Amino acid sequence: MNESDVLKIAQEAIRTILIVSAPMLGFSLIVGLVVSIFQAVTQIQEATLAFVPKIIAVLLSIIIFGPWILKVVTEFTTKLLTNVNLYIK
Repeated sequence: MNESDVLKIAQEAIRTILIVSAPMLGFSLIVGLVVSIFQAVTQIQEATLAFVPKIIAVLLSIIIFGPWILKVVTEFTTKLLTNVNLYIK
């Protein structure tokens, strides 16, 4: 196993992390934007008003995208473990 193999595995791991985390980050970003606009319009500056809806949005996105996330992570792990004999060389 040389440096290019290690970099390839690391690149694939980072790509998997980004793909898996994108739905939660997207939902949180959209909800945060909506809450910020609401706070600017109503001039309500309450910290929990921005925090609680984001948590709820992330939990809902985990419920919605959970099976897909599990599938992607399982495929990555299976691929990594089935090719472990190639990495040991």
